[in-house]
Formats: sequence, structure tokens, C-alpha cells
Amino acid sequence: MSRMNRASSSRLSELPQRVESNRMSMVYATPQSKQSFGKLNIPKPQSVTSERRTSFFGSRTSGAGMARNSAFGAFGGAEKMKDPRPLHDKAYVQQCIRQLCEFLSEKGFPGSMSVKSLQSPSTKEFLKIFEFIYCLLDPTFQMPTSKVEEEVPRILKDLGYPFVLSKSSMYSVGAPHTWPQVLGAVVWLIDTVKVFCCMSDQDLLFADFSDGSTEIEDGVEFNKLFLDYTAETYNKFMQGADTFDEEDADYLAKLKRLYNVDEGLLASMEEKYRILSGEVERLEKESQTDRLMVKRTEKVKLQTDLQKLQSYRSNLESFKANLENKASGLAEELEASGLQVETLKQEESRLQHILSTQKFTPADIERINWEKRELQQTINSLSKSLEQAEQHMWNEEIALAKAKETAEVKLAEYHKLARKLKLIPVSAENACGHDFEIRTSTEYGPSTMVQCRTQIQQLLRKLITDVDEECSRLTDMKLSLEESIEQVNSNISDKANDLKQLREQIRRLDEQLEQDMQDIAHEEQKWSTEMESVETHRKLLEKKVTLGYDESVEQLKAAQQQYHLVLQETNEERRTVVNNLASVLTTAANHLSIVEKFLEDQHKRVDRVYAEAFREDEVDIQKMKDIMESFIAKVNSM
Repeated sequence: MSRMNRASSSRLSELPQRVESNRMSMVYATPQSKQSFGKLNIPKPQSVTSERRTSFFGSRTSGAGMARNSAFGAFGGAEKMKDPRPLHDKAYVQQCIRQLCEFLSEKGFPGSMSVKSLQSPSTKEFLKIFEFIYCLLDPTFQMPTSKVEEEVPRILKDLGYPFVLSKSSMYSVGAPHTWPQVLGAVVWLIDTVKVFCCMSDQDLLFADFSDGSTEIEDGVEFNKLFLDYTAETYNKFMQGADTFDEEDADYLAKLKRLYNVDEGLLASMEEKYRILSGEVERLEKESQTDRLMVKRTEKVKLQTDLQKLQSYRSNLESFKANLENKASGLAEELEASGLQVETLKQEESRLQHILSTQKFTPADIERINWEKRELQQTINSLSKSLEQAEQHMWNEEIALAKAKETAEVKLAEYHKLARKLKLIPVSAENACGHDFEIRTSTEYGPSTMVQCRTQIQQLLRKLITDVDEECSRLTDMKLSLEESIEQVNSNISDKANDLKQLREQIRRLDEQLEQDMQDIAHEEQKWSTEMESVETHRKLLEKKVTLGYDESVEQLKAAQQQYHLVLQETNEERRTVVNNLASVLTTAANHLSIVEKFLEDQHKRVDRVYAEAFREDEVDIQKMKDIMESFIAKVNSM
């Protein structure tokens, strides 16, 4: 609570803070010039009977004939000041031209104006611009038709322009050696108009003529509560106490009652914040699912299926090649059999020719018949033997086909298991460059099969040994990773607790900042209301003073006319009238002097209070920035 009321406790006045820390903006400053402007000096009329008015109200002269400095006086005295602005710098001149063009566009200048046309304007264009800008200060102003080169510098001098603008510069405004000085005077006039408009909109002056609004009453009530709290805690501190929890709680409760704080709304907002925090944590947990790992797993599965398809395709190609080899072999055998049939046909025709040409004797025929019968018996016996051999061969072929089918089934199971274990083909992951594939071929004999089985068994035993070693290594790695995961989980829980504490600190700081901003806004509103009432009172006083002065002047004229008409009256009556008029003028002049002095004191007081409040707000803002930077650094370090 002490930080929240630091600004209120360190001010000299007990009234609420009237202005914000950013009230004076750079928009009211001359470009690249950070020095403050002079106090606005309102132009003075040349005489009472002059028909041309150049001001709202002019400065008055006292009965003693001495001129008083108004609270809206000019810069310094009569000595000539050197212009510190870099008017001969082209970049600065271009910046001033852009500022002038933006101001004219913003205020609705009737003519067409651009940055290019303002590089070297004519005297007529300058007079239109000057008249338009000065009419924002005095709507009744009209540019005279004669002696303009004397009128413009005089108006700037009456307004308090601290630098000399020569009359000769008005003859050639757009000249390269003249335009920068004239442009500087115009930019100063723009800044004066901005300050005047700002003061007119805010109506800031007095603090003693409040209209009794509720904001002032709230500010007084707040100051009363704060002073009571300060007095009570100070008494406890003088008695030796170091903590003031009860006083802080009581003061906070009073502030809540004063500003109508809704506890139910705060509780509902806390519940809503808790629900939203839970939702955020749930979404964060859901977002922790590694979609990349899922995609990688799917990729591995698809690659495995692709490898299986490629291996199946290679097997089909090898089977196709074997079938083509068998077909080529059968074609060759068929061709050889055809050639043999042709040879036998030729032999049969030759023997038939011999048989038809030869001559046999009965003994030869009997011998041939006997040989024929012998041969027929031999043929019959050989046919029986051939049938038995073919039947045995058929049985053997059936048994071989069954054995071959059984071997192929076992070989397919072996290949399937080997592919599942990534042992085939040779480029597989676990093959290590060895060929674990068993190919089917009729050329393999028993010794070849035994040798192949022995070789594969040795490779498999070696692979089993390597797999066992890898499993033991992975088991040890798994245990170490589990320990690391437990440690990381504990670190995560610790960091989560730290994060919750930091979020709680951020929430408290946000609430504190919001409360401070609300307090500052309340105080600024109260100051604005006070200044509006003060400006109203000031205008009322000015109106009364002006009316009194006009009445005095009219009375003076009437007295002078009466003096000419009743010149024959006694000198005693004349002295009486003169004394009365002098008394009235003296009273009016003294009253105006008192009002101007009071305005000057109030203006200095407002400036002093504003400077102190601005310094305090800058310190608070710098502390808040340091706190936020340290917090951001901590979060980034995590």
C-alpha cells in the first residue's frame, strides 16, 4: 500500500494530482528543440480608440504609469537573443516545412498547400498562412492591407517571440536567406496555438473554486483516509512496531468501500482465471504429443512393407528365371528328341529297304522267327521290367515332390522369419553383409546343404551373441534413461512451481499497476475538474475587469464632456470629479495587479507540482521497467 500511495504522500499539496505524467507531449515543441516555450503574451492595443483589435484582452497600465509583467509574459527582457535552432540546416528546414504542412491540413487550411509549394512561398501565400494561423488565436483578426511588413513582426513581438524578425524579410519571404528565419517564426506561432488550444480545452488554473463534484469529494475522502492511515501507522511505528498488517487490512477495506469494489466480481474473475489456466495446461499437455515420432513410426512401417514387397518381387523374378531356365532345357530336350526320332525313322526306312531287297532261305526265316520269338520274349520281360521301373520311379518322384514341398514350406518359413528379423537380403539391417538366404537348386547335394546349414548356424550363433550383448547394453541404457527421466520430471515439477510463483507475481504486479493507473486517472480527472472551475472563474474575473475598465473609460468621457459643458462651475466640483475618477482608476488598476499576481503565483505552483509529480512518475515507471526486464530475463533464462 505504501507504493500505491507514494505519489500522493510525497506531494506538497493535499489535493489530488491534477496532471498526468505524459501531459506535456513533444507535439507542442519545436522540431529538434527541447527547450520550453515562453509564456504566452497577449498583444496590447495601441490605443483606446483604435478600431483594430489584435487580442482578447491586453495588459493594463497602473495609475503610476509603470508596466507590470503578466503571468503570460514574453521570454526575457529587452536584450537581443540568439536563435539556437539550426535554421540553416536543410534537414531541419524540411522537418519544419512538413510540420507546417501537416498543421495546415489538420486545421483545414482553405487553400491548396503542399511540401513542394512551401519550399519557396510567395509573400501573398505567407500572409494567407499567417492570417489563418493567427485567427486560431484571435478569430476577429484581419490582415491589414497596408504596412504588412511592419504589422507581422509587431504581432510576433507582442505575442512574445524571443527573436528579432526584420521588416526587410517581409519583402522577399521565399528567398533562400530569408525563408528559414520566417519559417522558424511560423513554427513558433504554431506551437503557441497548440499550447493555447490545449490550455483552452483543459481549463486548468485555480484549485480553490470547485463546483462541488463527486470526484473532488472522492479525492478529499481518499486523502483523508490516507492521512488517517499514515498517522495511525506512524504512531505505531514510533511505539516500536515494524509491521502494520491490521492497519493495512483496515485501510484496504475502507478503500474498497470508498471505490465500491465488488468482491463477488473479483472471486468470479479468479475462478475464471483458474478455469482458463487449467484449460491452458491441458492444451499444453496435449501439444506435447510428438506427432513427428508418430509420422516417423508410420514411415518405418511403410519402409518395412516396401522392403517386403521388393524381396517378394525379387523372389518372383528368381522363380520366373528358374522357370524360364527349365523351359529352355525342356525345349532343348524336345529338340534333341525330335532329332533322335528323325534318325530312327531314317534307320527304319533303311532297314525296310534292306528287308525288301534281300532274299532269305527257309533256314534263315526259321532262324529269324526264332530270334524274333526270343526278342519278343526279351521285349516282354523288358517291358515288365520297364513298367516296374516306371512305377518305382513314379513312387520315388511322388516321395521326392512331397519332400520338396515340405522343404520349400520350411524354407519359406525360414525366409519369412529371416525377413522379419531383417537378415535377408544381404543389405538388410541385421545381415551385417552376410548372405542368410537359402536358394532352391537341384544342383545342391547333401554335402552342400550340410555346409550351408553349418555356415548359417555359425552366423546365427554369432548374431545371437551380438543381439544378447546389444540387449544388455540397451537394458543398461534404459535404466540410465529412466533415472534421467525421473530427474528431468523432478526438474520440470520444480520449474512448474517456479513458473506458478512467477505468474502469481505477474498477476499481483498487474493488479498493482492497474490500481495505480486507476488512482492516477481519478486524480487527473479531479485536477481537470478543478482547473475547469478555475478557468471559468478566471474568465469571469477578466470579464468583470474589462467591463469595469470600459465603464471607467465611458465615465471619463462623460466627465470630460460635462467638464466642457459646465466649465463655468466651481473648481471645487472639478477637483471632486477628478479625484473620484482617479480613485476608480486606481482601484481598478490595483485589482487587476492583484489578479495578475495571483495568476502568476498559481501558474508557478501548478508548474512546480507538475514537475514534482512528473519526476515521481518517471521514477515509478523506471522501477516498473526494471522489474519487467528482470522478470523477462528470468523467464528467458529458464
